[in-house]
Amino acid sequence: MRNLQNKKVYAEIMERLQNIKPESPRLWGKMTAHQMICHLTDAFRGVMGKKHVAPTGTLFQRAVVKRLMLNLPPMPVRNYPTSPEIDQEIGGTTPAEFGADMEKLYSIILDFIRDGDEFRRWSHPFFGSLSRREWSRWAYLHLNHHLKQFGR
Repeated sequence: MRNLQNKKVYAEIMERLQNIKPESPRLWGKMTAHQMICHLTDAFRGVMGKKHVAPTGTLFQRAVVKRLMLNLPPMPVRNYPTSPEIDQEIGGTTPAEFGADMEKLYSIILDFIRDGDEFRRWSHPFFGSLSRREWSRWAYLHLNHHLKQFGR
């Protein structure tokens, strides 16, 4: 399974991110490309304990859906509502300057993959606690999903 700890996968994701421009058109959803960059940064900040995101997952989601989502090939989920704290139209970070916001995303992705054992303290609002492999898989799936949203 593809995950962000794999150096080739990481390089591919970073290259795909570099192809996102403020004017990149979305294929679905309502976010702009710039909002998507801030959303991804907020999602990483949320799971790393740098931004509060309220837990939303049920026991079934944490026990069953988590296993399915993280261990099967990516499913084409579109227009699924996000947590208000990482929704740029509600409580997420407001886009400022595109280049600076992109640099924040690059930086937090690096922090995420370098954090050693810190992941043991993290909690996903929907899935709860994850192993290092599961965190790396989640990161890849979330980034990949939104890059595909913008044709990348």
